[in-house]
Amino acid sequence: MMGVEVTFAEATAGRRTESVPLSHLSVEVGHLYAEGFVPGDGEMLRHLARSEPWLRAAGESCRRRLPPRVRPRVSTCILVDDYANEIPPPDEVIKQLHVACEQTGVVIDYLARESACAEADGVRLARLVADRLVPDPASRVTGAGSFTTESGWLCNGRRSPDEIRPAMRPPVPWAPPVESTAPWHSIFVDVELWSQDAGVPTWSCALLASVWQLVRLGLLRRHGAVVARPQRFDPAATLPPDWTTMPPVLQLNPDAEPFTAYQTCSVLRSPLLPVEHAVRTILSQIAVDADLLDELRHRSVAEGIELPQRIVDRIAYIFVND
Repeated sequence: MMGVEVTFAEATAGRRTESVPLSHLSVEVGHLYAEGFVPGDGEMLRHLARSEPWLRAAGESCRRRLPPRVRPRVSTCILVDDYANEIPPPDEVIKQLHVACEQTGVVIDYLARESACAEADGVRLARLVADRLVPDPASRVTGAGSFTTESGWLCNGRRSPDEIRPAMRPPVPWAPPVESTAPWHSIFVDVELWSQDAGVPTWSCALLASVWQLVRLGLLRRHGAVVARPQRFDPAATLPPDWTTMPPVLQLNPDAEPFTAYQTCSVLRSPLLPVEHAVRTILSQIAVDADLLDELRHRSVAEGIELPQRIVDRIAYIFVND
């Protein structure tokens, strides 16, 4: 485990908010599913090879946006899906990743597991984010429809009426759903955040990916404390046999820039575009600690960086085809 230097910034009376080191940009090299680890298939190698030129482009774009003489701080990360699928044990995945990186020239600084976006170090991160949602008021005008906290659904506007009327009263006329911020025609999105089985939630990919973005942006705290703190990988150590006992985020590169960053960029396969549309819907309706936002703004100003005010504007994507 790496030594951790902890600093605190005053937030509200009686509480302090822990600060995190920041890169200028966090680049996600990919999101790996079970099929990416099939022996002899080469999917991991192909994805890294497809991503490599875009990683260089993202780093160059970051450099050009910075003030003169400011050295870019760019870190890379990759997310493995151990939440919805069974994947090989950590030592095997890291070996495969090491070989693929050597063959493609891609440097991956951090490895994260998706199950940590549900719960990490005893903190239920998915629930933490779900509890901070502030749905658009227009989405609540749905007759008999439930609020997000009850239904597990979040939309980006006003749903079609679904009011149940008493007998002998005329039915409510149908009306189309409407996007809240549509300039002309709507692109209405209704996102499932979780499903329930015997009272136990199964978190959706969209919500977990939203947690992932907030963690990378350094915008998630529990009682002011950092969550999902990276731990340094010791090549000589024996890794746990299963992912649930792994650190939420593993620092593979000892010389890496900080995991958290002012802004993020994700290089993803094209089929994930709808998921990321849902992520943007979620993050546009999340309440982040105002004191934390102020702290990041002051730090960015001190570096001569203009940080977008909206969280979704701090996130960029590059979608690649197979």
